[in-house]
Amino acid sequence: MASNGPGGVNGDFDASSRSQKKRIGVMTSGGDAPGMNGAVRAVVRAAIAHGCVPYAIKEGYEGLVQGGDMIKEQIWEDVRGYLSEGGTLIGTARCAAFRERPGRLRAAKNMIDKGIDALIICGGDGSLTGADTFRKEWPSLMDELVSTGQKTEEELKPYRHLNIVGLVGSIDNDMSSTDATIGCYSSLTRICQAIDYIDATAFSHQRAFVIEVMGRHCGWLALMAGVSTGADYIFIPEKPAYGDWSEDMCKVIRTHREQGKRKTIVIVAEGAHDNELNKITASMVKDILSDKLKLDTRVTTLGHVQRGGPACAYDRWLSSIQGAEAVKAVLDATPDTPSPMIAIDENKIVRKPLVDAVNLTNAVTQAIESKQFDKAMALRDAEFKEYYESFLMTTQTNQPELRLPKEKCMRIGIIHVGAPAGGMNAATRAAVAYCNVRGHTPVALHNGFPGLCRHHDDKPEGAVRSFDWIDVEGWSSKGGSEIGTNRGLPSEDLATTAFCFEKYELDALFVVGGFEAFTAVSELRRGREKYDAFKLPIVIIPATISNNVPGTEYSIGSDTCLNALIEYCDTLKQSASASRRRVFVVETQGGATGYVATMAGLAVGAIAVYTPEEGITLKMLQRDIEHLGRQFEKDAGQNRAGKLILRNEKASSTYTTEVVAKIIDKEAGKGFDCKYAVPGHVQQGGTPSPMDRVRAVRFGVKSLQHLEKFAGKSKDEIMADDSSATIIGIRGSQVVFSPMERVENEETDWKHRRPKNEFWMNMISTVDMLSGRPKRDEDPAFAIVGGKGGSKPVQLEKRRAELRAELEKLDRVMA
Repeated sequence: MASNGPGGVNGDFDASSRSQKKRIGVMTSGGDAPGMNGAVRAVVRAAIAHGCVPYAIKEGYEGLVQGGDMIKEQIWEDVRGYLSEGGTLIGTARCAAFRERPGRLRAAKNMIDKGIDALIICGGDGSLTGADTFRKEWPSLMDELVSTGQKTEEELKPYRHLNIVGLVGSIDNDMSSTDATIGCYSSLTRICQAIDYIDATAFSHQRAFVIEVMGRHCGWLALMAGVSTGADYIFIPEKPAYGDWSEDMCKVIRTHREQGKRKTIVIVAEGAHDNELNKITASMVKDILSDKLKLDTRVTTLGHVQRGGPACAYDRWLSSIQGAEAVKAVLDATPDTPSPMIAIDENKIVRKPLVDAVNLTNAVTQAIESKQFDKAMALRDAEFKEYYESFLMTTQTNQPELRLPKEKCMRIGIIHVGAPAGGMNAATRAAVAYCNVRGHTPVALHNGFPGLCRHHDDKPEGAVRSFDWIDVEGWSSKGGSEIGTNRGLPSEDLATTAFCFEKYELDALFVVGGFEAFTAVSELRRGREKYDAFKLPIVIIPATISNNVPGTEYSIGSDTCLNALIEYCDTLKQSASASRRRVFVVETQGGATGYVATMAGLAVGAIAVYTPEEGITLKMLQRDIEHLGRQFEKDAGQNRAGKLILRNEKASSTYTTEVVAKIIDKEAGKGFDCKYAVPGHVQQGGTPSPMDRVRAVRFGVKSLQHLEKFAGKSKDEIMADDSSATIIGIRGSQVVFSPMERVENEETDWKHRRPKNEFWMNMISTVDMLSGRPKRDEDPAFAIVGGKGGSKPVQLEKRRAELRAELEKLDRVMA
């Protein structure tokens, strides 16, 4: 009989010939979630890159129990094109057999037959609980295989320890100990898109809409959709309204209508209930709105559309990084290492004990079932409670108990500086709503500092205008800047800027923008020595698609940019794949920082990424052209064969996007062709992404709370406090305020308009690893080009010499 796999018949592994290569199984289980395919791709390719042999286990635990062809060794090309596909391409299914010990015994035998001694599972809490049970039972399962004569002690000797690593794939984001699960932001994107569309018709007819979203035991989707879309009311399992919920809801909505709001949006999680655990349905809410408030009300149940479609940018890069980290966790594991779950805290990938995360998740459900709702909220991650409080603060505007004494109320100037970015308006809406609740006066400074200085006293309407909540109520989903933004700096006319601050009696300044905003606040801080008007508390909310603001690892607008860019790149890649042998070089924005190019490269599976930090050299081009040649040799006649290269707009002044494309096209000969594409300002995006919206609200509320601390303080007291000029941002696993003076002096690369230390730089190696791109110090003739379990050497010395000569000649001409 012919052998279909290494070391055995029909792909079975001969334990007696076991090599040093670790064999890692990867499976998806439970409900499908966008991004699962990205995780599988990352595990397979990271395993090969680390010299391991990956196996895909089809149909989840069912495939593990059935064995045979359901457990299949993977090669590099098997996961090509996975990133842009929704659902899970290796399948998932419910498996009653695995819940019983005999089924787990068969699964263990099937793994050993294939030589697998490590398992990476992408699924929800139920799937990961099953995995941990499997690991606990593993030693006794090995003993039973020996006692029943299915295996010998010698055969089982290398398999006495099983490594399990969990990746959380769930649209509900219902796993404790991680801020986000793979798929949750893609699902939130579908929900927000639907509500944005519904919003328009609701406004037109002054209707109310009740939207039912998924979330049986977790209200994350309902909560975040409420924050993202500015919904009037939400129902979530963790925090039901006490007493008569219908009256509470009607009170809020009645107030909004009296203030002039034309539409009503109520979001109901499918697991919603009152404080006595009586179920609340969308139809019940609809009847109350119709009967009590006499509103023309409709119900929309989004259903499984929330699971569908390709993953958003965040879920693509999250699944890729976590998949690669899962392979590292397997290789780092010892028999004493607890099974880890790969989690994300704010912006930091971390490993946490799997069993602890599962227990915490179960504890939330138990708290809800026992009506301990405060405990349930406390057991959710801190971010969950913070977002809930932000929702109440920015939506329920009539809360007299939260109003400050008159002497504590402030006039707060709100200004946008720099290029537009998705989420600027959401941050402004949150700030205005917060001011409305607390008694502050929000003042819009239209069109940046030039608008303030030149048009502050124009008639009939100047650039300085107070506004109310109803003015900004519909801004959550609006892109660009509704109050106008400008790159001009206060240094263009510091005296007039100070005059305006005094004339309009500003007590604090709320600045939204990118590096220009950072520079502007730096100038105002330094200008305090000369102008007392600048001795007021100032906070910056970083908002730029480039994500180049010092003091933070995340800027509002960068996620919207990435989503716009990957949609563009997916279209190009589809075109390139249809042509079979085509490469597109895509020029990305980002200024002198390669964040956009790198993260988009990770999200679309780019073959190479060129950034200003690394530049472009002849050797780099030579290496990448040879790598492309080998890739197309392997891809002959296969689908999903289109390739992308992402080049930041300032990666090189010599090797422009057009020049790079022409070099590749010429050197490829008849092997393949190369085109270039420049998406330009498309990257600024249209409608802000849900992530940019919710983080804008969170940053906005926290920033106003920070400014409030300075109410009643003297100008000298304010100036003496280094936190009086600050930037809010994400650093690692925390949201923090960083004093401007320290960030300016210690963390800023002023020449290149970017932070000195860019957190994402270490992700370039992950992009290269997952594309198989050779390292700088690696001979390109020995790069990973696919094949079972590893790499193949391909000698191309003669062609390399010819290519080097051609490139050097071109370099001399262009110089």
